[in-house]
Amino acid sequence: MTRTQALSVPPMELDAEFNRLAAALFALQREAVPIYGKFCAKCHAAAARDWREIPALPTAAFKEYDVTSLPPAERTRVFHSSGTTRQRPSRHFHNDRSLEIYEDSLRPWFRRHFLNPQSAIRNPQLIILTPSAAQAPQSSLAHMFDAVRTDFISAISTGQMDGEGDWTLDLGRTLAALQEAQAARQPVALLGTASSFVRMLDHCRESKTRWRLPPGSRALETGGYKGRGRMVSKPELRMMMERWLGIPESHILAEYGMSELSSQAYDRVLPEKAGGFRFPPWARARIISPETGRDTEEGETGMVRVYDLANVWSVLAVQTEDLAVRREDGFELTGRASHAAARGCSLQLQEL
Repeated sequence: MTRTQALSVPPMELDAEFNRLAAALFALQREAVPIYGKFCAKCHAAAARDWREIPALPTAAFKEYDVTSLPPAERTRVFHSSGTTRQRPSRHFHNDRSLEIYEDSLRPWFRRHFLNPQSAIRNPQLIILTPSAAQAPQSSLAHMFDAVRTDFISAISTGQMDGEGDWTLDLGRTLAALQEAQAARQPVALLGTASSFVRMLDHCRESKTRWRLPPGSRALETGGYKGRGRMVSKPELRMMMERWLGIPESHILAEYGMSELSSQAYDRVLPEKAGGFRFPPWARARIISPETGRDTEEGETGMVRVYDLANVWSVLAVQTEDLAVRREDGFELTGRASHAAARGCSLQLQEL
């Protein structure tokens, strides 16, 4: 079954297929990924009849261990988690085949949510507010943005790397691209981190430059601030985009992804009303209570746990430190768990 076919499979059949594939992949990873095998032994998890029984490896393990079945000679690419340069990053190893699966996973879900096949707008000018994958080869986000460039006739990256490895934005080049698109009445598609958008929008406010980008223009924002620049709330950021760029709130999309995963979640299909984040059919998210280790009730806050079938050569079950509120079959991010107490199987990681 291809990923495109999976988008139209009846839910019950899809659930059964997901369970079958998850159980089979878990059995392989338990044997092929040494640190995960030790973790599962500590958790007394030898088999799983249901995907929810699969032990989720905390993201902290990706910082301390090689969470991969790939031998060193086959690790042609490694993605690092974002953060300050003083933090020890997570590492997710890839080879050519795993990168192919990564791209096969991201493209159809991106197209469905950001480009929306039902939209009459075609081929907007793509402006990426991050460095290119060539400049930032260890960034999964830069790789993702480079991978979706093929959906656009025209695309540029206006992000840069400074001498310390931090991301910056070439404001002059960015504003020139906006000016060109506005003059040509060509819709614009902006992709960037929240911090890159804030830097651009603060400049617009300070210089009193208000754009009226052509109808059909849209924006995708992702990631946090990681101590870089001024922080604003998501509602405020979207208000700023609407005021200074002329992009309506209905055409602003939020993405949730991690270097430890190979699939992404989005909070809406443009231009529909924003809802909870949802992963594609080949991934599942649970909101787990850190006190009980069980699923939270509707409207309750817990920690995001993701099961991603596209994580073939690492582990499919990943316990994040992100906090979220459960919303029907989706979730709403609320922040990060600071100094969260490790409980249940997470305690076993400290003993490995």
